[in-house]
Amino acid sequence: MQKGKVFITDYGFTDLKPETDLLKAHGFDVQSAQCKTEEEVIAGAADADALLVQWAPVTAKVIEQLKNCRVIVRYGIGVDNIDLRAAGQHSIPVCNVPDYCIDEVADHTFALALTLARQLTETCTRLRSGVWKIVPPRPMPALRDMLFASIGYGRIARAVLERTKPFGFMTGAYDPYIAKEQILLAGVRPLQLDELLSTADIISLHLPYNNATHHLINANTIAMMKKGAILINTSRGGLIDTVALAEALNKGKVVAGLDVFETEPLPQTHPLRNCKEALLTSHTAWYSERSVPELQYRAAAEALRALQGETLRNRIA
Repeated sequence: MQKGKVFITDYGFTDLKPETDLLKAHGFDVQSAQCKTEEEVIAGAADADALLVQWAPVTAKVIEQLKNCRVIVRYGIGVDNIDLRAAGQHSIPVCNVPDYCIDEVADHTFALALTLARQLTETCTRLRSGVWKIVPPRPMPALRDMLFASIGYGRIARAVLERTKPFGFMTGAYDPYIAKEQILLAGVRPLQLDELLSTADIISLHLPYNNATHHLINANTIAMMKKGAILINTSRGGLIDTVALAEALNKGKVVAGLDVFETEPLPQTHPLRNCKEALLTSHTAWYSERSVPELQYRAAAEALRALQGETLRNRIA
């Protein structure tokens, strides 16, 4: 006899074996769809005991229709597509999976930074065009003379800055929610935001997206940056006003490595697509052959804990 229903609103995985194996072994029915609208989510989730969600909209309208739901689990870290306030009003816990793909995102972040710092793509493009020069296109400081700083100092930021050590970078971080002493213990210099923006050679964003961080990087904050500063974003697209960034890139003020965007896929007409000083990847930082099944299993395990009345590990609302 089935103990309840787990509804997977949408997914981009090859299959759902990690989830179904775990949940069915504990007596739960698993159903899935590829919902893109509120109506599609409601149609499949109205009677569900738990939701696993990737990109589908779980809005207040959806949450109001959930008759039996005991938990909503997001595949991933960000929860921009879930109305946390509405979930709270209906006493439905919302969880994420913050402890997967840490190494993958840190590796991708550092790869973008190192590629831009050594001007690999620009030099390759120049060579392919028939120009052979043994000096790079732009001024290139030694890595050991560069300040690599993170805005935010959570799991991924710490992993990124750890990767800089063998290369000799100076390191810094700004995070108003973490004690300066904790940052110092890791051998990282605590910085104020204005100080970081004006002194860092590489600025890497590692913070959540919310009203306070919306367009944290904008025309004004970009103007504070050093000429030629490298901006990396593998966090959330809405942290950057990308129209302002595109203008700064075209003027040669900064260069940028971006894996996430405010609108995804990045629109064909977006000015970033024509910026020579931008290295763009399509939200792939999270991915490896290991990270995908790990994400699926951890999301399902959190849902199972809720369904069995156990303590949740990653409740955010």
